[in-house]
Amino acid sequence: MKKWNIFLEAATAVCMCGCGAGVGTKGIEVNWMGDTAAVNVNVAYKYLLLPIEEDCGEVQVKLATDDVWMDVRLAEKEVDYYVPFEVSRGRTVLIVGLPEGAVALEKMRTAKEWQAENVEYYRPLYHHTPSYGWMNDPNGMIYNDGEYHLYYQFNPYGSKWGNMHWGHAVSRDLIHWEELEPAVARDTLGHIFSGNSVIDSDNSAGFGEGAIVAIYTSHGERDGQQYEVQSLAYSLDNGRSFEKYEGNPVLTPFDGLKDFRDPKLFWDGDCWKMIVSADKEMRLYQSNNLKEWEFLSGFGEGMGAQPCQYECPDLFELPIDGDTKHVMLMNINPGCQWGGSATEYFVGDFDGSGFKPEGDPHEAKWLDYGKDHYAAVTISGTGDRVIAIPWMSNWQYAGEVPHKQFRGANALPRELSLYKKDGKCYVAADVVSEARGLRQGSYPLGNASGAAEFSLKGGEAFEIELDVTPAAAARASLELSNAKGERVTMYFEDGRFVMDRTYSGLTDFSEHFPLATWAPLSLCEGGTYHLDIFVDKCSVEAFVDGGRIAMTNIVFPTEPYSLISLISEGGEAKFSGITTYGLSL
Repeated sequence: MKKWNIFLEAATAVCMCGCGAGVGTKGIEVNWMGDTAAVNVNVAYKYLLLPIEEDCGEVQVKLATDDVWMDVRLAEKEVDYYVPFEVSRGRTVLIVGLPEGAVALEKMRTAKEWQAENVEYYRPLYHHTPSYGWMNDPNGMIYNDGEYHLYYQFNPYGSKWGNMHWGHAVSRDLIHWEELEPAVARDTLGHIFSGNSVIDSDNSAGFGEGAIVAIYTSHGERDGQQYEVQSLAYSLDNGRSFEKYEGNPVLTPFDGLKDFRDPKLFWDGDCWKMIVSADKEMRLYQSNNLKEWEFLSGFGEGMGAQPCQYECPDLFELPIDGDTKHVMLMNINPGCQWGGSATEYFVGDFDGSGFKPEGDPHEAKWLDYGKDHYAAVTISGTGDRVIAIPWMSNWQYAGEVPHKQFRGANALPRELSLYKKDGKCYVAADVVSEARGLRQGSYPLGNASGAAEFSLKGGEAFEIELDVTPAAAARASLELSNAKGERVTMYFEDGRFVMDRTYSGLTDFSEHFPLATWAPLSLCEGGTYHLDIFVDKCSVEAFVDGGRIAMTNIVFPTEPYSLISLISEGGEAKFSGITTYGLSL
């Protein structure tokens, strides 16, 4: 991510006066009309900077010229941080619900431009994050004209969930991301929930040949009841901006279902197909023009991990043994084996109208065995490569993690492939090869038997590769620790690969955070395991045998891990080819 700065207009105090009167900061004047504050920005600056206090309730904020209110936690007693509110399209901002005496009006500022300078210790060094605000699901991802477009669920008005927009970042290598303006904004139909984007090469929708067409869930309330419908938007400038289709919504649930979201489009032979999460199942549809949809079939009710609600589905092909299979991704919450949210999948066959899983449909197969892997969906337009990006958090504590400038990060992109084990097909999720380009300095540490300790030279961001051969009926461990005794321990024992973050650093912000996660080694071959570990300031991602096991957990050490300890218990393990790499943007 690029560095940012804030340019502020000098300000004086704002006084809240009686109805129809007011004085304000330089460039800001406040007038009260009943319970509504009208903030007039009298300088030709682009932004009004709103002061946020996270523990406050939400008030409603909008431009007087707009139809859509945003929910903002304006500061009542003290300011946690600022967020930008664009006023270039109108110079009067209306605020409803702000308590009398709140400091927000005194602390507002105007700004020529918004560039958020990083002040957050736990911001990752090489994982994608927004420069500020809340982020959850990656969605709408597409590769076009040499660029990867990452859209994501984004709140530009605070670091807690709300005001869902599609944030936007682009990359040419899946690793280095440039943040752009939000691409799709909340509107009168509601929040802009997850969806995906495709290139409409044949202009089937009539928006223009080669248009990028996005489909997403519009989420709102009517008469106190939630509703979710599917809407379209299109871009003619390579995904930088989108125009919403005037005929939205294009699909509503035929049975009035309230949880009906996260559409995923794909081209299948001679028409478009779409899969949508529908509470406890998935629903498949088809269309010739992306605007009119015909129901085909449902899938998934009672299958996999239970109880759960399905979200962020995906359906794609992968080759295996000269043939192809279809994979259905189903992100579930709750239902994770460790509590909260996770990504499971089914391997099977899709005949154009329905998906049939092979094997036991009640068996849960996990794309990642950590606690912090969710909303994983694939990028459209990548050809023979199938690449997924997950959100790196868990709904049990995503809003409680110990930082405020931003909340939400993406794990490293994963390249997916199929393999067979004991007659069953499984999906491997290995880190993309582009991640090797992060390496800055190689430090071979050789081999070790039994026990060894090494000082880390990578600082706050590093990679470790090695082969581990555990002794029979014994434990072979790799421990990352710092001078304070904070540690993450990974070990092979009793047919399991385990990552324990119980003592990893800050853990008491949620009762759901301190734990150990594990995966069955029966997914791998032989008695020697290749282990590849990526560590960033607040995450550990482990890949065993090329992603046959992937495990993603966030951590919050109060100082960097600086020591690697290799430990054998109950028998002598062998650690070979031990190499560490510094990682840098």
